[in-house]
Amino acid sequence: MSETTETKSKAEEPKQPEEQRVETQHTVTIAGKPLKYTAIAGTFILKEEDDDKGEHKPKASVFYTAYIAEQPKGAKPRPLTFSFNGGPGSSSVWLHLGILGPRRVNMPLDDSMPRPPFGLVDNDYSILSETDLVFIDPVTTGYSRPVPGEAAKQFHGFQKDLETVAEFIRLFTSRHMRWSSPKFLIGESYGTTRAAALSGHLQDRHGMSLNGIMLISSVLEFSTLLFNIGNDLPYILFLPTYTATAWYHKQLGAGLQKNLERTLNEVRAFAAGEYASALMQGDALPEEQRQYFATKLAAYTGLSVEYVQRTNLRIEIHRFTKELLRAQSKTVGRLDSRYIASDRDDAGENYEFDPSYAAIQGAFTAALNQYVRAELEFESDLPYEILSGRVHPWSYKEHENQYLNVAETLRQAMVINPALKVFVANGYFDLATPFFATEYTFNHLQLPPALRKNISMEYYEAGHMMYIHEASLKIQHKHLTDFIKKSQ
Repeated sequence: MSETTETKSKAEEPKQPEEQRVETQHTVTIAGKPLKYTAIAGTFILKEEDDDKGEHKPKASVFYTAYIAEQPKGAKPRPLTFSFNGGPGSSSVWLHLGILGPRRVNMPLDDSMPRPPFGLVDNDYSILSETDLVFIDPVTTGYSRPVPGEAAKQFHGFQKDLETVAEFIRLFTSRHMRWSSPKFLIGESYGTTRAAALSGHLQDRHGMSLNGIMLISSVLEFSTLLFNIGNDLPYILFLPTYTATAWYHKQLGAGLQKNLERTLNEVRAFAAGEYASALMQGDALPEEQRQYFATKLAAYTGLSVEYVQRTNLRIEIHRFTKELLRAQSKTVGRLDSRYIASDRDDAGENYEFDPSYAAIQGAFTAALNQYVRAELEFESDLPYEILSGRVHPWSYKEHENQYLNVAETLRQAMVINPALKVFVANGYFDLATPFFATEYTFNHLQLPPALRKNISMEYYEAGHMMYIHEASLKIQHKHLTDFIKKSQ
């Protein structure tokens, strides 16, 4: 090869990105006490070992935000918590600026739509008082991207996403010398899927044992959520959340409207008992019983008997969100069914958009983009992908012809590491990951009795992002901080 050809060849190689790191100093007051901390906004270049060539090939640039609290010299290592959201395709912004970080989005006190312009306030409910925090944006979310020359598609699937996030956690823990810190994961939605899978992967691949996992709006067993033909389970497990939604919008009868928790206990028993048995019978269900169950379901959902009959006793989520308040020309939200909106007309089967996502999208997007430059002093001209559709189709190729189920991974991790504790947060008005589906999943872990005590669940009168409801935010802060303290 001539010198000119070799020079040209090198010039045509894509330029590899360099790691970035910006540190800033701040103070926040939590529970009346000032706390000094360092904020780090930056990127790690994740590399892949090539055993044959002995090379470490750059694969992806992963953006993160970390908060490290100041502590006296000689103090024992503080806990370290890694946080991510779900989607798949979501950045870490929701947990970051919703509840965990030292700054949070200023949301309305009620369930109304926030009005632009949007802003941030100091977060009195940050868990930075108990643990250092690292927020991870998986590849193609936030500012995280594949390096030039690498295909983005390779990162858009269950297994590669798991390996990439685990490698980031290993690298951060090593570089910051935090192997001796108590370690926690907190994930939301598909982030709970990732967290449960990481509980096993970090143990198996890197020998990293965790103290605790916090699951916000959990989905570990996908057969509980997918309304596929032949899978009756979601119709049973969504029913109590339909009831909670109808209760919130005052669509139940007087007796059921009196006390939410008592009503939900009644519906749980009906769903797991009579209703489950009826659906098991399929078309063999006698006609007089069919009428009984249609009447019962109508009473528990706020829908008409005639509509329930037309669904063949099987009410799909998107139909419910459109039908419940159709007479009022309103739809209810999926992420948080407290929120309502209007469509172009009332004749459709599904809503045009999720009013609960519309309520948070603009506020969190504006707040993050302002915050990262103005306060964290990190600059990038890339669009910060809040919730990226570019990751789809998401690959589950390792689980073809079966439902993804990481509950078994979590069970095994808890058996191998009996010190591992799990906290689960449920929103009564969450139609994306219903609380009864989560209860069903954890009731089927088949853990030894002694380890079942390592699992704690709490409930909030809000939705998927229950922390945007200030009353829920306050109590959830206490639940999380208490969990971290008792899990060390």
